Amino acid sequence: MTVSRDPAAGALAGLRVVDAATLFAGPMAAMHLGDMGAEVIKVEHPGRPDPARHHGVAKDGVNLWWKTLGRNKRAITADLGKPGGREVFLKLAERSDVIIENFRPGTLERWDLGYDELSARNPRLVLARVTGFGQIGPYRRRPGFGTLAEAMSGFAAATGEPDGPPTLPPFGLADGIASLATAYAIMVALSARERTGRGQVVDTAIVEPILAMLGPQITRWDQLRSVQPRTGNRSVNNAPRNTYCTGDGQWVAVSTSAQSIAERVMRLVGRPELIDEPWFASGAERAKHADELDEAVGAWIARHTRDEVVAEFEAAQAAVAPIYDAADIVSDPQFRALGTIHEIEDPELGPTLMQGPIFRLSGHDGVIAHTGRAHGADTEEVLGELGFSATEVAKMREEGAV
Repeated sequence: MTVSRDPAAGALAGLRVVDAATLFAGPMAAMHLGDMGAEVIKVEHPGRPDPARHHGVAKDGVNLWWKTLGRNKRAITADLGKPGGREVFLKLAERSDVIIENFRPGTLERWDLGYDELSARNPRLVLARVTGFGQIGPYRRRPGFGTLAEAMSGFAAATGEPDGPPTLPPFGLADGIASLATAYAIMVALSARERTGRGQVVDTAIVEPILAMLGPQITRWDQLRSVQPRTGNRSVNNAPRNTYCTGDGQWVAVSTSAQSIAERVMRLVGRPELIDEPWFASGAERAKHADELDEAVGAWIARHTRDEVVAEFEAAQAAVAPIYDAADIVSDPQFRALGTIHEIEDPELGPTLMQGPIFRLSGHDGVIAHTGRAHGADTEEVLGELGFSATEVAKMREEGAV
């Protein structure tokens, strides 16, 4: 476990990001930028905070998901549909590099806060717009949740057992992938700004990044009129590839994407004769004999404990991984060596563990300065920095603008 350092040491120190999005894809993109040292200001409606604050499990009434998703963000409130809130947003635009929003297309424009108005105040501004289906097209005004993207991208159709229903993930997979795509797109736009001197609009449709991750399914359909089938934990490209129960009731996953690995596995489990079968030389052909290969591998694994299986596979230079839950991850020496899990002091929970930044840079540490802040905790401070007087802030509070 590690404790993050001063955000000023981050690679993106000096970059200001306004997170005006809700739930997951947009706010998670802002989180990734904040992890690398960007200053992130979270803007929420005064009476309707980000629903992520109440999503998932809680401890003694304290939401745990928000502690991670809201980390490194200063929290302010502003009703963008009211004159005072609109002026707060415009002043933020003047002094920021990036705004991330996920309102339905046309909403910012209805408030006279579209890119024309924002870029008039700051031509270098990058506006990242994250919606289910993008800013154009017949579905652009549909509510856009990650579940819909998982369904429409082809992910659910290809996931699950062959004789079972299409299967959705038990977490925000499409949102998470879209958050990474959005963070990448923002950095591309900022790089272009260095050449052109001007910002631009990033349009992320949550359905597209997960579609891109699913491999050549579109090309397969175009060229072969073939749809990827559901195969459970198996693969149509190689075998053995599955999850297997160990003798002590634990689970491991085995992969044999490389021919040499497949041969090592069969020697390890005591079935070297299968290597001489004509079909064994091709991953796709091995996949057609998955029942036989699974029986051979599964029977051997069932006679050993999980630790024994992992040790034997490692000694044979074959590919295996234990199937972990959170408790396993926290105690694993590889995650400890990587510094994957950070311990952060939270004012409500005390010392709190969470996943850290998703990569390392040789010249800069990832940053978690603090966990998710209370709704509107930094409103007075940030508005003061924007030039609003205490009297003006008080008046906006009376009007419900902040």
